[in-house]
Amino acid sequence: MADFKDFNFKLLVIEKLMYEDETLAPAYSIDERMRAQGIDDTVTYVYEQDLAFTVLPESRTYFEQLEISTELLATVDELLLDGGLQVYYECSPVWDGEDDLYDVRSLDDLALLPNLERIDNAEMLAVPGAPEQLAARGIATS
Repeated sequence: MADFKDFNFKLLVIEKLMYEDETLAPAYSIDERMRAQGIDDTVTYVYEQDLAFTVLPESRTYFEQLEISTELLATVDELLLDGGLQVYYECSPVWDGEDDLYDVRSLDDLALLPNLERIDNAEMLAVPGAPEQLAARGIATS
């Protein structure tokens, strides 16, 4: 199983596999998890607990511990950086995309994706020299 160094990079991979390709199952749902705890309105709960602009502990634990096989990682050929990703909602249901909470700060995990060909919105990467690093690996950007 893969060991990711950058949690936010792992979230991009999870977005692709779990919510876009639907090959990493079952899909995690913070709303379902909250309902199982007797909380019917996740958004209200988040505000009442002053968790609005953080990764919810339940979600962080789940995604950090989620194992992704090398075979599944080999299917990832494209990643998208976008503030509206489903995985971000599952981590931070009221996050507005206006801060650096989900900035990818390392590209060390690229080695886990041997067939990655493209990263869309790569200019959003918070990694010095990212364009050069991606070009050196033959990864196209937009």
